[in-house]
Amino acid sequence: MKMHITDEAVNWFKRELELDDGESVRFFAKYGGSTPVQHGFSLGVQKDVPDDPVAAVERNGHAFFIEGTDEWYFDGHDLYIGYDPKRDEPVYEYKKG
Repeated sequence: MKMHITDEAVNWFKRELELDDGESVRFFAKYGGSTPVQHGFSLGVQKDVPDDPVAAVERNGHAFFIEGTDEWYFDGHDLYIGYDPKRDEPVYEYKKG
């Protein structure tokens, strides 16, 4: 599994999560909602420190990662994180690797 994130999305997370230099962002499965890959679960986001990442990308001094305990949620899909300027929010795409 891989993850990809655009510069625009990185800047959004830095601003919205008020990331300090070196802080990391975790993407995880949370109960409730629905996505193209899981029903009853959605994608959560929080500041965190990597422990056992299964996918990670380093951008502008920040790590964006997914822990091994959440790999099941992605069901073999790679995570693509973009940014929608009209809505001023991230956009998530799941693509089979």
